[in-house]
Amino acid sequence: MVIFKTTLILLLFAWAAPKEPMKPYVVNYIQQYKYLAIDEMQRSGMPASIIMAQGIIESNAGSSSLARESNNHFGIKCKEYWTGSSFYHPDDDRDAKGNIVPSCFRKYKSVSESFADHTDFLMHTPHYQALFTYDRTDYELWARGLELVGYASDGGYADKLIRTIKLYNLHELDYYTVQYARPASKEQTTANKG
Repeated sequence: MVIFKTTLILLLFAWAAPKEPMKPYVVNYIQQYKYLAIDEMQRSGMPASIIMAQGIIESNAGSSSLARESNNHFGIKCKEYWTGSSFYHPDDDRDAKGNIVPSCFRKYKSVSESFADHTDFLMHTPHYQALFTYDRTDYELWARGLELVGYASDGGYADKLIRTIKLYNLHELDYYTVQYARPASKEQTTANKG
């Protein structure tokens, strides 16, 4: 009986424990880039929730030096076939003596190029292609799949993605259709006034 009561009390505390608070800069990031994620979902079938969660985690919601200085929001490295601009930044590459050396990352002209290249990179890299057979609303399967095929060196990557998606309700983006209403840009608003 004591074990039952103790277990019940622990479960109640776990249930009543405060949820991690939403960070305003992450909410702003989502508002700013969610339509890019939805566009990439429509183009590829990859969940917008996964795209947004990866952008949040990989770029610290656009505030990392890699994101700020190279528009790289997904931590995609150059690879031997990359012909675009490059940005060197310390990461996890090491020299023969085991010292960390700057890694070559892809550099983009815009954030939208980063989002599009992220999709292309996953769609055209053989060990990621099986992911595109998953349903676009099954973000947990996508998260586990990305970890399984080695998208990130972090062994808890899938759990981080899932936690981020749940905290910010990113799964709601997976149900947007082509008919979503994108807010008018400043250019459109100004042109309509004239």
